Amino acid sequence: MKMTIPRVTVLLLLVTLAGCVAARERNDAGEQQFTKEQLAGAKIATFAGGCFWCVESAFDGVPGVISAVSGYTGGTQVDPTYEQVSSGKTMHVEAVEVRFVPQLIDYRQLLDIFWRQIDPTDTGGQFADRGHQYRTFIFVHDDEQRAAAEASKKAIEAGGRFDGAIVTPIGPAAAFYPAEEYHQDYHLKHPAAYKRYRHGSGRTPFLERIWADEKSEAAGGPPKETYMRPSDKELERRLTPLQYEVTQNDGTERAFANEYWDNKATGLYVDVVSGEALFSSTDKYESGTGWPSFTRPVDEKNIVENSDHGLGMRRTEVRSKLGDSHLGHVFPDGPRPTGQRYCINSASLRFIPVAELETTGYGEYADLFETKKKD
Repeated sequence: MKMTIPRVTVLLLLVTLAGCVAARERNDAGEQQFTKEQLAGAKIATFAGGCFWCVESAFDGVPGVISAVSGYTGGTQVDPTYEQVSSGKTMHVEAVEVRFVPQLIDYRQLLDIFWRQIDPTDTGGQFADRGHQYRTFIFVHDDEQRAAAEASKKAIEAGGRFDGAIVTPIGPAAAFYPAEEYHQDYHLKHPAAYKRYRHGSGRTPFLERIWADEKSEAAGGPPKETYMRPSDKELERRLTPLQYEVTQNDGTERAFANEYWDNKATGLYVDVVSGEALFSSTDKYESGTGWPSFTRPVDEKNIVENSDHGLGMRRTEVRSKLGDSHLGHVFPDGPRPTGQRYCINSASLRFIPVAELETTGYGEYADLFETKKKD
């Protein structure tokens, strides 16, 4: 007996094969959402960089970071108070405990953020805050973190950016005691006072001078040199099966069943593999295809286009330049002014809400959204 396949089914199948994809970590309110598996597999990183308000603020909101908590570690007294630690007698240092999802952000990226918050040549404290309790320190939780921290420190030394030896110690993590509640999220509770303190202490002017060529990264977030494709082994560990299939094996997700096709939040879309800035919500439109569609990339230098003759069609594939991630395809049927439709897989993307551009290292793109507001 001859089986007849409904035309609608055939059309849906062709659209799915021809199209784009998904995987979303944030809701429209800009809050990160994690699966039970990601939370269960979370890891801890601990950094001391002087005043914990400043270090905590650098990690808050970074994609893949579950929490950043100010506290005390490295001393002898159990559960010390701020007054006891600030006296310098307990031998604790002010530190921040960062809980993160290794599949979403690598420990090496956390180290890159940390170096951009401190003066690693100072043995007596940090900026206006003097004393043992304000010294820098990298507390490692396992041999893998130690190896990464030591390699990162050598890279900072070899870079020659700082005048003087890099003296930030690396040692085993000790008991960590969260600081009092009024210290947590200080930069959010008292933003004006925090900014005055950070600038007045000398931290902001120093970091802006040292990292002048990477100004947006001094606020935290992945620095430009980390925009690269990790090893296959690292990608298998970091990406979800769907993200890996799409970005590495040129896969495609189903239409209308992916995470960003109907995302209406304002922000930036970056490569889930490398972190390269790719598309803006200001160029996103409803194409009716069921995949995220954009009229243009934020920077054509971050995009590579290749001829694709698969599926018996002639199409133009879109890939990220540094991450070499398969993103989707571009078609000449988009709206004005470009006439282009970049049909992109959600699984190839990570969304950065506009409110978090500065804290995640993408501050240079904030003007895109300010211009849109004026329009």
